[in-house]
Amino acid sequence: MLTKTKTAVEWVKTGLIVLLTASAFLLGWRTGLFNDFFGSIPLFGSVAELMRGPSGSGMAGSGSFKEAAKPLTIVITNEEGKHYGVKYDTDARNAAYDRTSSIMGEALGSAAVSSEISEAEWREALSGPNVYFEYISPVRFPILSAWLIGVRMTEITHDFPVRRVCIAFSDDKSRIYYQDNDSGAFYSADTAASSGKAQELGIYTPNGTFFAFELGLEVALNAPYMLIMPDSEHPDVRAVVPGSPEELLNMTLSALGHSNEQYITQPESTGGLRRVGTQFNISVDMNGSITYRRIDLPAHDNEQPLPTACEVIEIARSVVADTIGMDCGSAEVFSDLLQTGEGDSCSVYFGYYIAGGRVYLPRDNHAARVTVISGVVTDVELCFRSFSYTGDYTVLLPERQALAAAGGEFMLCYSDTGADILQPTWVLH
Repeated sequence: MLTKTKTAVEWVKTGLIVLLTASAFLLGWRTGLFNDFFGSIPLFGSVAELMRGPSGSGMAGSGSFKEAAKPLTIVITNEEGKHYGVKYDTDARNAAYDRTSSIMGEALGSAAVSSEISEAEWREALSGPNVYFEYISPVRFPILSAWLIGVRMTEITHDFPVRRVCIAFSDDKSRIYYQDNDSGAFYSADTAASSGKAQELGIYTPNGTFFAFELGLEVALNAPYMLIMPDSEHPDVRAVVPGSPEELLNMTLSALGHSNEQYITQPESTGGLRRVGTQFNISVDMNGSITYRRIDLPAHDNEQPLPTACEVIEIARSVVADTIGMDCGSAEVFSDLLQTGEGDSCSVYFGYYIAGGRVYLPRDNHAARVTVISGVVTDVELCFRSFSYTGDYTVLLPERQALAAAGGEFMLCYSDTGADILQPTWVLH
């Protein structure tokens, strides 16, 4: 009996020690006691924390990367060579991507040495059991690899931009195929991507889509790998500014880490607002367009390495996700372009996409531009828009006829000129 009592007492003591330790840890975390130790671990961090980095100097830190863009087109081909294609239904495309992105990640992470192949071999791969991804804007392989969490590229050392990636399955092996967007050359490599995963894709029923080269049309020579869909109706879209000028300014300053700083607010004759702080200037107009500039750019610490392209894109993506990405409604925001400037300046551009179409805006057609110098966000342009479906549809020229009329690759677009309702149209890509 005494032994059992002692055991119970020891359990109580142990429980109290664990409770006190947890309480002390929580208190230390809240008061910042452990910041030096845990500062580099990105747990539920905001973009402001990402930009400040462990030292609080505004430098970029290393960490995981989230996708700044997804493929707008996914094609799943069965053993009979028939395709299930999706590019205009956002929900269906995202569902297909959730199911297949791990296949691309596994293929990238386990690829053997790649070699250049003929276009005939590329087309043969497209006709067999496979999953095919096409991005609207080219993405360099190291960036694509970084987006696929846990993927580490092995033998694929190419740094050129790609738009098209295909993972083909067979009984004895799998291969990854891709195209250099600059030169047009094709490459392939053996991978360890499991052909068993291909069986999971049997749930997708062919839906009458074709690659343009499969139609035997002469005009398809200029856009052989454009996916031709049977759809001819596309949704109309409503676009609104998702907040007042003051609300949009508050959201942006909070995302950029200036929410607790002092500033002066100045109304503008156009109805917009301007705020001037010790570290920044920012303005917004009645159309939801914001321009931000940091005016106290800190000197770069030469002992700290400059951020990689992946890190720059991640910094920019975080800014966009915490601002226009919060209120874009049924649209998505994807990165379009990484542009280098003087010194170590880099600008990342983003666009709005909805129903598989690109939204063209009055100001340079971009939803956002984020400029990063030495890991610090120095300039930002944002165009706040919230998009929703009206329930109405516009019938466009069927894609076979549109391909003949365009004479090359085209895409769906919505032109946002300030009207409430946006209607779809075809534009050259």
